Amino acid sequence: MTLNHVRRGSGSPLLLVHGLGAGWRSWAPILDELAEHREVVAVDLPGFGETPPLAGEVSIATLTDAVAEFIREQGLDGVSTVGQSLGGRIVLELARRGVGGDTVALDPGGFWSDRELLVFSATLRPSVALVRVLRKWLPLLLGSAIGRTLLLVQFSARPWALSLETVLPDVRGLVESPSNGAALDALTKGPKQQGAPAGTAPGRVTIGWGRRDRVTVRSQAARATSLFPDAILHWFDRCGHFPQWDAPKEAIRLILDRTL
Repeated sequence: MTLNHVRRGSGSPLLLVHGLGAGWRSWAPILDELAEHREVVAVDLPGFGETPPLAGEVSIATLTDAVAEFIREQGLDGVSTVGQSLGGRIVLELARRGVGGDTVALDPGGFWSDRELLVFSATLRPSVALVRVLRKWLPLLLGSAIGRTLLLVQFSARPWALSLETVLPDVRGLVESPSNGAALDALTKGPKQQGAPAGTAPGRVTIGWGRRDRVTVRSQAARATSLFPDAILHWFDRCGHFPQWDAPKEAIRLILDRTL
């Protein structure tokens, strides 16, 4: 499968892997500025954006297989990878496999305790169901600070301060992406993430975490760094689950500083 993707900028390539939601457009708040410094390649995972769903099982393994095959197909061996949420889990799995170069994982999914996983499933799934019911009114609701606050408090530390253009693609993607439900099941019901022993990752590993993340709560950062002992942990203050929403300038600096 060839993943739909966009390429912008020039220089050393940087591969962006999105989380649940809009596909590559999830990176819109920071993509153009990253492209001022690097060649940015942003993909749509299978079943997101304009890439068709996988024919078989949707799992972290098969989604990672699709990205690894894209890297080979595009001649991007050794490319630095950046992922957020589901994408953060995928780029860490690529690093564990020895695929790619430097790795930046932003608020990666998959490091819940059993109790945290129950809370996550009990809160996010109803939120997605609510968004589905409100789908045709989303532009109106998300166009107001009050509406953004009510709908996005789980995802952002300051939802009232965000723009409609920033949040609407990802919120719509939660109900419009064909593989969103299967990918969410892969995160919450599939095998837990394995780690990469010290010295085995193909490049530097950086894990960024929002201190106010209510999706992948900050206690999970300790589990992620214990599984990836070579990783450097970066905290985003006053930031929720989407650093590209809440702290775009800081996210850009971190990505550029921690990748070659």
